[in-house]
Amino acid sequence: MNSAKNSLRETVEHWLAADPANGLRITEFRNRRSKHECYVCAETLTAAGPVAMFFFRQQDGAWRIFPPSRERPAMRAA
Repeated sequence: MNSAKNSLRETVEHWLAADPANGLRITEFRNRRSKHECYVCAETLTAAGPVAMFFFRQQDGAWRIFPPSRERPAMRAA
């Protein structure tokens, strides 16, 4: 699966395998442009009960289930 080319909908459907009869809903959305932070929480209902997952927008535009890595200070010697 090439996640860099998948939309949020495709990524959510892949991970949650939501039943169309039960539906799927976004329960939380955060987009902090100043901190380059964007995520959503998607939820669906299964036979075992509700299932929710967070999806994070990466710097390359892909949606993944792990947060993007933070920029860390770096030093190089020439």
